[in-house]
Formats: sequence, C-alpha cells, structure tokens
Amino acid sequence: MKDGERTGRPKEVVIDKNIKKIHKMILNDRKLKLNGISGTLKIFTQHVHHIIHEYLGMRKLCAKWVPRELTFDQKQRRIDDSV
Repeated sequence: MKDGERTGRPKEVVIDKNIKKIHKMILNDRKLKLNGISGTLKIFTQHVHHIIHEYLGMRKLCAKWVPRELTFDQKQRRIDDSV
C-alpha cells in the first residue's frame, strides 16, 4: 500500500529552506518573537524554537537573538553599538 500525494504542508518542516528563512528574518530584526516567525512561515512555534536553538545556535538575550558563542570582534561591536 502507498499513500497518494496530497496537498497541504509537508510533515517535515526542519528543512534548509525554512532554516534559511528564519535566519534571514532574525538578521533583519533581532527582536522578533517566536510567534511572529511561526505566524509568518505558518509552522508551529515549537519547530521555530527547535530550528533557532539547535540549527542556528542562537538564544534570546535582552530581547535580541544572538549566537551562543560570540567572537571577540562581535562582542566589541555589540558594545560599540550600544553606546
């Protein structure tokens, strides 16, 4: 037995296309919320959370998404931008 093709969303949402879209959205606006991203891409918030934390290696810091491990130059740039 085989299932025929059907319309609708694919079961797998953790794909390169979605990862790239989420990364681009975060780089454009680091203050985005998970609900905003999931509403735009029409995928579950849990999937967005998983992609951001596991695939992009980012976390929320002071209401902004930042990489978990910043280089010295990135840290310095953040300090210079906040002044």
